[in-house]
Amino acid sequence: MQTLSRWENTPTFFPQFRAALLEHVGSSATVVVIGASDGRLVLPLAAAGHRVIAIERDPVALQGGLVQLPDGTEAHAAGLVERLQQEQLDDRVDIVESDFLDADLPLAARYDAVWTSCSWHYSANHHRPLADFVTRMQDLVRIDGLFGAEFMMPVTARHYLSEHYTSPERLGPYFTDGWNIQLTLRTGQFTELPHIGQPHPHVHRMGALLATRTSSVTTERA
Repeated sequence: MQTLSRWENTPTFFPQFRAALLEHVGSSATVVVIGASDGRLVLPLAAAGHRVIAIERDPVALQGGLVQLPDGTEAHAAGLVERLQQEQLDDRVDIVESDFLDADLPLAARYDAVWTSCSWHYSANHHRPLADFVTRMQDLVRIDGLFGAEFMMPVTARHYLSEHYTSPERLGPYFTDGWNIQLTLRTGQFTELPHIGQPHPHVHRMGALLATRTSSVTTERA
């Protein structure tokens, strides 16, 4: 992409999701991206020929605006709308400005794939159980479709007290009847450099889970 995302250097398992998308769904899938942010992972999907439904509620992420850099200065950050226009991809992406759990998406026409990147652990999402996010995502996936999520795993004592910092093992019970887990991944602890919203170096662990839906059986809420 010519227009860089503010999250351009953040580690991700997104390449593994894209490989699974091609293997299990195909090159012209409709993908729902939850927590689309400024489009770091939306634009590559649209550029590859996919139709994308991008769900995001942060107005700065969508429309752009001033953000505070780690050194305390301010700068303009391009939003999803601007970046799509600059890359001439806006005709391939439908933006839903809403909280994901309240978004008005027709379940009757389930989608080829869903993806989210490290959205559960944000404190703004802790007012709803993790089960709400996982099962809502599952509900959007058609039979033979793909579920993909990467997430922060616990590092500190505070993280271990929050279900929103999870692991592939803790997510596994959501993917029993009607699902096949295709891949689980995890990192060791690593130090991420300062970025917008976090002015100091900080330690993370990340995990990912990819699963395909095999039937319409409703998974028991774990």
